[in-house]
Amino acid sequence: MENSPPYARIVAELRRRIETGELAPGDRVPSTREITRSFGVAMATATKALGVLRQEGLVRAVPGSGTVVETRPGTTPPRTVVPPAASEASPEPARSRVRPAPDAALTPERIVAVAVAIADTEGLDGLSMRRVAAELGAATMALYRHVVDKDDLVLRMLDAALGEWRAPVDAPDGWRPRLEIAGRTLWALFRRHPWLAPAMSMTRPQAVAGGLALSEWTLAALDGSGADHTTVMTAYLTLVNYVRGTGVNLEPEAEAEAATGLNPDQWMDTQEAAIRSVLGDGRFPTFERVLSTPYDFDLDVLFEFGLQRLLDGFALVIPTPAA
Repeated sequence: MENSPPYARIVAELRRRIETGELAPGDRVPSTREITRSFGVAMATATKALGVLRQEGLVRAVPGSGTVVETRPGTTPPRTVVPPAASEASPEPARSRVRPAPDAALTPERIVAVAVAIADTEGLDGLSMRRVAAELGAATMALYRHVVDKDDLVLRMLDAALGEWRAPVDAPDGWRPRLEIAGRTLWALFRRHPWLAPAMSMTRPQAVAGGLALSEWTLAALDGSGADHTTVMTAYLTLVNYVRGTGVNLEPEAEAEAATGLNPDQWMDTQEAAIRSVLGDGRFPTFERVLSTPYDFDLDVLFEFGLQRLLDGFALVIPTPAA
């Protein structure tokens, strides 16, 4: 198992505990957060491990309580615990259970904060109303008193994440250095929240107040350049589209690395033989020659290179102030 991906090693260990009886039917298995701490893995890896165990029929999710060991044929059903008040003597303490939080303890802000934390580590695919409720120790239906549905929750998450942007105190003069700041700070937001770029829409932008501060600051930098209205709007949208277009790679890459345990360079090493077999007939000599020279792929470097070339292009149509 030494060369197995991290999630497979976690599955093997939890399967062993279940099969040896260390975890009995009805027992709670470690939560995703416990797995991340114990095994030193990302939340997405922990989620995938529990998903595999569910597919194998070894565990099941219990709303409000987490994931428990499934009762299988030939095993002893989980014991019914009688509260001490109803029994004169209890042979062992009752298992602690997650008690749903009172509705008064729930707020839209708490729900959104937990949802953002889940999406940051597990992606939007790992987000559900039930998942958020379980993290809050609340009943799923209680969330619907504060948010309409998952779509509404994601919209609020967008608002909260984009609202983290703050204008620099000492901003430089000129549209180009300001657009560099706008592009890099938006990239930093996508880095912090990998789900954010895929959740945003360029063609049907969501009406969220959290993103207006960054939009206002960026548009003001362009508006003061002397460019016409169409150029200002097109340059602004092109900048956002470029940063978002690069950012959409972050979430699937995080999920792929969690699933395989391989970073991009390691994964490419496993594909070298297959790629060279495609190139074997000599039809693509330039690609083969370029591929033979090592290249250090870095998404941050790719982003910065593209940002500078984009701004170089803007400089052809946006007036530059005289020195």
